[in-house]
Amino acid sequence: MQFDAETAARCRAQFPALKRQMNGRPAIFLDGPAGSQVPRTVIDSMSDYLAHHNANHGGEFTTSRESDAAMDSAHEMLAHFVGTDDSGCIAFGANMTSLTFALSRTLACEWKEGDEVVISHLDHDANFSPWRLAAADSGATVREVNLNPTDCTLDLGHLRRLINERTRLVAVCAASNFSGSVTPVKEICRLAHDAGALVFIDAVHYAPHRLIDVTDWDCDFLTCSAYKFFGPHIGILYGKRELLEKLQPYKLRPAPDDLPGRWMTGTQSHEAIVGAKAAVDYLAGLAEDNASPRAALCEIMAAIEVYENELMKQLLLGVRNLAAYTLYGISDTARMTERLPTLSLNHARLGPMKFAQLLGEAGIFAWHGNYYALPVTEALQLEPEGAVRVGLLHYNTREEVDRLIAVLANLT
Repeated sequence: MQFDAETAARCRAQFPALKRQMNGRPAIFLDGPAGSQVPRTVIDSMSDYLAHHNANHGGEFTTSRESDAAMDSAHEMLAHFVGTDDSGCIAFGANMTSLTFALSRTLACEWKEGDEVVISHLDHDANFSPWRLAAADSGATVREVNLNPTDCTLDLGHLRRLINERTRLVAVCAASNFSGSVTPVKEICRLAHDAGALVFIDAVHYAPHRLIDVTDWDCDFLTCSAYKFFGPHIGILYGKRELLEKLQPYKLRPAPDDLPGRWMTGTQSHEAIVGAKAAVDYLAGLAEDNASPRAALCEIMAAIEVYENELMKQLLLGVRNLAAYTLYGISDTARMTERLPTLSLNHARLGPMKFAQLLGEAGIFAWHGNYYALPVTEALQLEPEGAVRVGLLHYNTREEVDRLIAVLANLT
């Protein structure tokens, strides 16, 4: 299918937040990397759950049975989203960070002195500090992969040199939430598995832009967050069944021992789980091929990638020759497959906070700071102020990109 301006307009109509006005003009939401806006169907599904089906798990009465059926359906749809046929391999949690800390604590029980864990300077701190802390507790050694400062990509040569027979885990992002750089996760999984190591993928920033495929990638674990792909604040963990069944999670005694319950600690946010399913339903519903949820997702995510790449080309061509700005990440428009439509930049005269403030006054919503991508900003020596980040999603338009470029040009 073709995702074009008309398709984007139909999508925008489903997002109540996009109707907001600033100084008589539509606000431009470029804050998606910190959390996307939410379509009406997600809002309605969460409200309907709370109004009509709200109950705890496992009861012998109507609303509990309805609630459990909704949870089962959500597990199935999120399995389609990440690319597995096994819904038992999907666990929900408060957020990606909490899920990663819990998994790191479990994995570290099997590590010992002399073992090594590989992490990267391209990552969000939620895929960095949990592994450093777990390694410190177990006596394992942490190896840190460099990034290429010229284009904010992962230094694959350095990664290859670090992986060896002592490596127990390789933890990398599918895409940087700072630069938008995409990592070759399938190749990284092969390299790690050849050495006998497990692979953990942080797909939080990747998920709203490109198709996740845990089966093709052959990763052992993957996390993402629904609030980045048009849903509520909730985290999702995927793990291979044999690992999730073998590893012993930290859990309460009455909690289930089977999947996925043994990895879902405490009472879950059922309304948020329903909202996560509705977010995937929204994406799948945009496709023309509805033969199956996975087929629909394959089609729409491919179309979104093409559309977002064109928006990103437009942005890069408009900004990269403005002398006042330093851009971080890939700026070559021939390399769009290697990056997502996320751009961090700094102004020669304005600090990031003031820069973001002026954008906000112009009705353009964008983040400043390090966005918790502290390994990146430390490697680029951008602390403590960081940079300003603008992120495009499929509900953004060419007209919005033109407005952003005009405002940036006037700030010079």
